[in-house]
Amino acid sequence: MRSGAKTAVIGGVFLVFAGGVGYGAYNVYNGMSGGGTDAQTKSATSEVKTGPLSAAEIDQASKDFLTKWAEGGDAAAVAQLTNDPTGATPVIGAYRTEAHVTDAVITPGPAVGAKVPFTVKAKVELDGASKPWTYTSELTVVRGLSTGRPLVSWAPSVIHPKLTKTTRLETAEASVPPIKAVDRNGVELTKEKYPSLGSLLDQLRERYGKEAGGSAGVELMLKSDADPDATTGSADESLLTLSKGKEGTLKTTLDAAVQAAAETSVKKYSEASVAAVKPSTGEILAVANNRKDGFNAAMLGKQAPGSTMKIVTAAMLLEKDLIGADRTAECPKNAIYMGRTFKNLDDFSIDGQPFSQSFARSCNTAFIKLIDDVGDDGALPKEAAEVFGIGLDNWKTGVASFDGSIPSSTGGEAAAQYIGQGTVQMNVLNMASVTATAKNGTFKQPVIVAPSLDDREIATAARSLPSGVAQQLRSMMRLTATSGTGAKAMAGLGGDKGAKTGSAEVDGQETSNSWFTGYHNDIAAAAVVEAGGHGGDAAGPVVAAVLAAG
Repeated sequence: MRSGAKTAVIGGVFLVFAGGVGYGAYNVYNGMSGGGTDAQTKSATSEVKTGPLSAAEIDQASKDFLTKWAEGGDAAAVAQLTNDPTGATPVIGAYRTEAHVTDAVITPGPAVGAKVPFTVKAKVELDGASKPWTYTSELTVVRGLSTGRPLVSWAPSVIHPKLTKTTRLETAEASVPPIKAVDRNGVELTKEKYPSLGSLLDQLRERYGKEAGGSAGVELMLKSDADPDATTGSADESLLTLSKGKEGTLKTTLDAAVQAAAETSVKKYSEASVAAVKPSTGEILAVANNRKDGFNAAMLGKQAPGSTMKIVTAAMLLEKDLIGADRTAECPKNAIYMGRTFKNLDDFSIDGQPFSQSFARSCNTAFIKLIDDVGDDGALPKEAAEVFGIGLDNWKTGVASFDGSIPSSTGGEAAAQYIGQGTVQMNVLNMASVTATAKNGTFKQPVIVAPSLDDREIATAARSLPSGVAQQLRSMMRLTATSGTGAKAMAGLGGDKGAKTGSAEVDGQETSNSWFTGYHNDIAAAAVVEAGGHGGDAAGPVVAAVLAAG
């Protein structure tokens, strides 16, 4: 559109204004919104245009599409103005017939290249109930491959930014009642105050709305075609309430104060996630993400956790009596295993010191040197499953979550697992749980709502850590938090505390991911900051802030 132009479709008339003076009016019912006469159309189609689109072509193509769409007539005719009429027709048609959107007024903003942002102001109406609805989206104009015509590049997000191939808009009586989610102390949890909980609150409503005791109202919903019980975390989302139902109260294990600290701390870094749990019970106290894609990576992410994994590895080595916290251990500058060379950060080495120092300073080679003595490539996955509850694929947290994975590997890949690289996949909830198990001595599966609410069977581990192993593991984590790589981040915390840092290298990424996990009294937390560098530098302060709030 021309700079400063406004567009509106009201009562079937498309108006364009510039500087307060109308320079064109197109009556959409008389076929004048197509941008030219029949003769002009024939002339244009006799020769297929190529090359970049002109500003005028972008202007006209976006104008034509928005006009016909706002008119609300034949969806197929509107779809013909896109480069995928077959895909566009049902979505455009459902906007009126399923979402029940009427009286659309669409105002484009200035084009940015071939992209045209616009604002929709409309009304959603069903069975006498109606509400105004406003949102913004954008379209992109491309040249048709076969016709050369300027066309709108079709994607469901043109109609609404949250629409995808697996979601749809529907206005109806909600399938489940609304909920008032509260924390462990009865404090209300809302999307507005705690943005990271958005998808979780949608899932909690989907799963427990009926049990919470409310009654449904009429809502415009973003419906997901994916199974809400799958590991995608998909759930229906309410976009607009036409008539309120009655909320049912749903109590969660979250702690509003800890959640607030988590929300604040992740905002300091891009692509950051954090989770906190209560070691004595497994109750999830906070989950927060700051990501451009909105993905709940804290519970669904699958990434190498770097040296935070050494908590599990150290437990295995302690159980096999291959190390002792106070027994001298080798920590050379590098170690070679199965033709693969492993190094320490900045090539440091430690001579004549106990293993606790290698743990506290995160010496890779001290762990790699012991692989031959273990003599079992499956020892680490076995320890993770039997003691820490990782990799069993049986967690039932109350919402979608990933349970961590340490697949059986051999050779160099098995060695990489010892230091949290290679095929190990974790998220911060997994690592917070690992830390909680080290602190508590026994695995308690993380939960966000009480299992008694739906009688679900939660996961258990085959055995606890032997008391002597647990004591040594905690002593090494305490050393890490007081004088090792986690000391700076944990300096402000007194009392019983422990930590482990991690830096995970990612193919094609210049800077490693920053990982940090720690505990303070009866709260354990873990965080990751993508491309954040050393574990104590970025993820460390995130964890410390969350632990302090608990």
